[in-house]
Amino acid sequence: MNPTSPVFSARHRVPYSPIVGRKPFSLPNNARVAVWTIVNVENWLPENAMPRTVLSPPMGQPLLPDAANWCWHEYGMRVGFWRFLEVLQSRSLRATFAVNGTACKEYAQACQAAHDAGWEFMGHGWEQKPMHKVEDQAAAIRQTMDAIRDFTGTAPRGWESPGITQTDETVDLLAAAGIEYVADWVLDDQPVPIKTKSGSMVSVPYSVEVNDVVISAVQHHGSDELLRRGRDQFDQLYKEGGTIPRIMAISIHPYLTGVPHRIKYLEALYDHILSHKDVLMCTGGEILDIFKQQNSPA
Repeated sequence: MNPTSPVFSARHRVPYSPIVGRKPFSLPNNARVAVWTIVNVENWLPENAMPRTVLSPPMGQPLLPDAANWCWHEYGMRVGFWRFLEVLQSRSLRATFAVNGTACKEYAQACQAAHDAGWEFMGHGWEQKPMHKVEDQAAAIRQTMDAIRDFTGTAPRGWESPGITQTDETVDLLAAAGIEYVADWVLDDQPVPIKTKSGSMVSVPYSVEVNDVVISAVQHHGSDELLRRGRDQFDQLYKEGGTIPRIMAISIHPYLTGVPHRIKYLEALYDHILSHKDVLMCTGGEILDIFKQQNSPA
């Protein structure tokens, strides 16, 4: 990036806009809430420090390779992912598949199953590494998009950065590469435009609340917390959606919610949501299209 070029601040990119006073946003068939599920599939490299850990270093001595914590994540891809697939398919639900570019090769069978199920592939970085530590973000974005395009035949429209990390230039690079929406800006219950140097892109509401990394890996809640919190989140958004429609995100990872003692609570959360009328179950790209249809240039 040219050091003399202006840097857009977060406030400049997304000017303050109260949900109670903006242009009305509606959902098809008068739905109150649109719910999208993000299944995060990541490639943790055994030779690197692990993105998350379930076990602290023995006797306080860090070690590489960190086989124990790598195996914790690997279980999710060998077993947990397939539980997700069964839960979603048995309810005729499609997920948005946030995937590392390298995972398309490393976990090809899981990626193929997601593709066969009609899930929408979303870029999630080249590998599970924070964007502010990526030496060449533009190259990593391009590699990720190419890997997904080669695997599915279609370029991804959406992007979720690893750990929803970014720098001042990340959204500009994403927009220049052709990304249409991001899940990194957790600041609203409705889609909102984001200003970039290539024009406007869209923030589709994501969640750090109904998110198993936060619930299980950071806050260390009990196995049923995703159900309790997700149910409360949905009930409140559903009530408010009678006047101002809302978006709800459910972000899950195979190594966390895909384990035996948690999976039944994910099933119960979906069953609670599906017991309500006027709910739209969709993908991130479908939410983007709804927003764009109502905000097309004159």
